[in-house]
Amino acid sequence: MRYLEARVTFEPSDPETAADLVAAVFFDVGLQGVVIEDPTLEGEEGWAEEAPPRPERHAVAGFLPVDERLEGCRQALEEALDGLGRRLGLPYRLAFREVDEEDWAESWKAFFAPLRIGRRIVVKPSWREAETRPGDLVIELDPGMAFGTGTHPTTRLTLELLERHLRPGASFLDVGTGSGILLIAAAKLGAGRLAGCDRDGMAVRVARDNLARNGIDPRRVALLQADLAGGFRGRFDLVAANILEPAVIALLDELPRLLAPGGCLIASGILAGSRDALSERLREAGLEKIEVRQEERWIALCACRPGIVA
Repeated sequence: MRYLEARVTFEPSDPETAADLVAAVFFDVGLQGVVIEDPTLEGEEGWAEEAPPRPERHAVAGFLPVDERLEGCRQALEEALDGLGRRLGLPYRLAFREVDEEDWAESWKAFFAPLRIGRRIVVKPSWREAETRPGDLVIELDPGMAFGTGTHPTTRLTLELLERHLRPGASFLDVGTGSGILLIAAAKLGAGRLAGCDRDGMAVRVARDNLARNGIDPRRVALLQADLAGGFRGRFDLVAANILEPAVIALLDELPRLLAPGGCLIASGILAGSRDALSERLREAGLEKIEVRQEERWIALCACRPGIVA
């Protein structure tokens, strides 16, 4: 399949915040496989030799399927970036080019190395070996064009909270499943019923492939293409949402039908500056924060119904 790559390059005084905000615009308009390029990072020597050289400038790239939705998505992206640029005074350059899925899938591999997260979770590329310790839970991924390799702070924070708060046998729902990394982690941590959803059909296919790659029986997992969690019935002991903050807020309205009594929500993808506003919204939804973690400019939190000890 062919894709239209949209690349935004910029030279801001605060590149991390600018990249996060541009990436949020990309996700909002439905671009797939969003990649943040940082010229200060380097890949490992001798690995992924076919990958492109280190980028010269800060950039964010995303991919639009070349289909009947292309022009509408492209216009929405241009308008959203124009509004962001004017609000922030952020000079940027937007460029487009057509690429094959296979070309893109190879381009980021120099920046995806095995990674230890929390006490015993190890995330590794499917094409790479990793050093492990007794008792480690190894998650093998080939994320393709789906979000979720563990390299972004939001995913790492979510995995740390999942490792800490998932009880063996608990039912688990992953909203915005991306590569399936959280579903795989939950399965390996001993979850019972598993479910996940993503509005991107490609992400659903990638997640299925990664679940199979990790030996997760497909009969254990209900995986749907859907916005938020509209396609699921029944309640879950733990709901995870590593998505954008507006989507987390929207999800709170669905929690009464999704979250079992005494259940917990793990929410990530939230900028630290929004911490107080989100805390207030959680209180309004009848949830009580029990833990907040921060990495760089991102926070993730676990919130449960009052009086419940995780």
